[in-house]
Amino acid sequence: MRHEHGRARRVAAVLAAVLTWAGALAGAAGCTAGTGSGGVLGKPPAAEDLIRISPDDGDRGVRPGRHLSVRVPRGRLESVTAVRSQDARQTPVPGRISADGRRWEPDDGRLALAAKYTVDAVAVDEAGRRSARHAAFTTYVPDKRFIGYVTPEDRATVGTGMIVSLEFNRAIADRAAVERAVTVTARPAVEIRPHWFGRDRLDFRPRRYWKPGTEVTVALRLRDVEGAPGVYGLQHKTVAFTVGRHQVSVVDAAAKTMKVRRDGQLLATVPITAGAAKTTTYNGKMVVTEMLDVTRMNSRTVGFGGEYDIKDVPHAMRLTDSGTFLHGNYWAPRHVFGRANVSHGCIGLRDVKGGGADTPAGWFFDRTLVGDVVEVVRSKDKKVAPGNGLGGWNMSWRAWRAGSALD
Repeated sequence: MRHEHGRARRVAAVLAAVLTWAGALAGAAGCTAGTGSGGVLGKPPAAEDLIRISPDDGDRGVRPGRHLSVRVPRGRLESVTAVRSQDARQTPVPGRISADGRRWEPDDGRLALAAKYTVDAVAVDEAGRRSARHAAFTTYVPDKRFIGYVTPEDRATVGTGMIVSLEFNRAIADRAAVERAVTVTARPAVEIRPHWFGRDRLDFRPRRYWKPGTEVTVALRLRDVEGAPGVYGLQHKTVAFTVGRHQVSVVDAAAKTMKVRRDGQLLATVPITAGAAKTTTYNGKMVVTEMLDVTRMNSRTVGFGGEYDIKDVPHAMRLTDSGTFLHGNYWAPRHVFGRANVSHGCIGLRDVKGGGADTPAGWFFDRTLVGDVVEVVRSKDKKVAPGNGLGGWNMSWRAWRAGSALD
């Protein structure tokens, strides 16, 4: 009897335990059912469900044209912080949350290329519960880039005839896009317009010569601009220069003289020698773009065969890309200057070997700035092409303005 009673007690204990666990499970099931689809009471929804970030976390090589955005389908955004890492520098990405709190977008909708973006967002759902999400992605790294070489140099002081010129290292197909990314401004303000020469050069000038003392700023915002299919700009830089005094020199090829005027006053009339009958000098307005104390001039580089090779031409001032210079000449007889045109198209001033400070060439060189205008008249040649050097002053304002890709 003792054996039967002990067995009954053990069975009762097991039944009691089973009932206890069943009740507990029933209670748990009742609690879960009571919260609906939102999960356990008090637990916020998954961050990826509440906060949607585009591009997605972990995306690589995000192509141009995609836009960064953060949104919530319900609730509201509390804060968004975005950072761009590029060229070993971290830069905050400014943006703003919409009035209804559902969306955040950056102020600049374009994504930078070859960059990493990180985004941290905090949102609050309808029940007041916070969720936070972190995302990171990288953007496309282009194989081909283009840059623009700017004339004049940064912080230069130039003559009033200076034309801002950008030479691109690749042909530009979308000239309008590139033109929009370059701005040239002046203080005091003046209208400045662009003109394209082919697909690799963009020049800017005012209607008339700059006023002395004008401060000019060239802003290149070419970075990530698609200048041609698959070719993107690399630069984000600013160049500034100052306009000095006003000097224009008029070369009369028939009279064989050059009259140098500064701020309207005649400084000097200098005897010159211009191009000979078979190698005449261009007519028209040319701008000094380069000044060299001494340089080598070889006729083969300008299409004259082996007619000359002078290794030490002094006081050389470049006027055209094709090779027209105004320079010192020590090899011609002294009586040539002012009496005969004997050059191969350049304008020669009397000088001595090595260059003399007290010669006509040395005097003029010391009083010249890059950006000064030299105008040739009465030569038996055509007018210099506007794109040969900084020859844009030979175009009417109407023709110049017609060279914009945006007009």
